[in-house]
Amino acid sequence: MDDQEMQLKVRRVSDKFTESMYVLANEPSVALYRLQEHVRRSLPELVQHKTDMQSWEEQSQGAIYSVEYACSAVRSMANSSVYFKNIDSLLRQAISMKEQISSSQGRSPLVAASHASSTSSSS
Repeated sequence: MDDQEMQLKVRRVSDKFTESMYVLANEPSVALYRLQEHVRRSLPELVQHKTDMQSWEEQSQGAIYSVEYACSAVRSMANSSVYFKNIDSLLRQAISMKEQISSSQGRSPLVAASHASSTSSSS
């Protein structure tokens, strides 16, 4: 056997060995093992992120509800000005009617008020 022939045989064996190692290293079961290792390492962090996100979502939902409720209250207050104007008008009418009744009975409101206070203090 000649030196060149020996080198050719060594090269073939070496190439076959390299090809076999490449096939073994890239076999699907090895890939699945590597995938499993990756999932096992990264899963706890992903779970923590998920729980953090759920907590933030709950907090933001509560804040959104509070803001919507406050906006609703402000809108209700703005709409209630009509009712307050109506109450003001009715109170003015009631005071006017009271004054008319008092004057029709021959007493002015001031005299009636002073008469009521003098009778209550003498009792």
